[in-house]
Order: sequence, then structure tokens, then C-alpha cells
Amino acid sequence: MKPDMGVFFIRANFNNKCYLESTGDLKGTINGTKFKLGAGIHPNRELQEDWKKHGAGNFNIEVLEVLEYDGDASTTDFTEDLALLKMIWEEKLLKQKMEFYKR
Repeated sequence: MKPDMGVFFIRANFNNKCYLESTGDLKGTINGTKFKLGAGIHPNRELQEDWKKHGAGNFNIEVLEVLEYDGDASTTDFTEDLALLKMIWEEKLLKQKMEFYKR
């Protein structure tokens, strides 16, 4: 069984900021992200600082969209599809006046 792939975000409840990520394994990446934030080793320093300061309870993690596998079993690289999907969501969130955590 193939893992779900798509776009998720982490949204702060105390300001208008979010962290957006696309991945070929939503469940694994979300679990890894939670672990890194809890351990204080997430690569996005701004997000990491807010996580430490405000705590996990002040953030929501949400899957925004799952990218469906196409019927062609030979397609194994969805990098471009995921990058495009992330760009679409960046535009949608900017229209909603969301700000992004900078790296």
C-alpha cells in the first residue's frame, strides 16, 4: 500500500502564521515533524522558537490536500506534482492573509 502524499500545514493559534510542507508520505512526515519540534531540532528556527515558547497545544496540524496516485503504475516520482500543489496552497493561504514562517 502506498502512503498518502500531499500538503499539510502547521498553524499557530496565537498569530496568523503557518508552516506549509508537501511530502510523499503525509503520515511519516507529520510524525517526524512533531518529533523534531518536540525535540527542539526542527530546521525552521522561527517555527521551532514559537513551538518552544507557546507549546504544542497552541498549534494545529492539518492535511490540506491529498494528491491522488494516477492510474499509471510506472509513475513513481511525484516531486513536481507536489511542488505545484504546494504553490497552489501558498497562493490560497496568502489570499486568506496568512503569513508563513520563514526558514
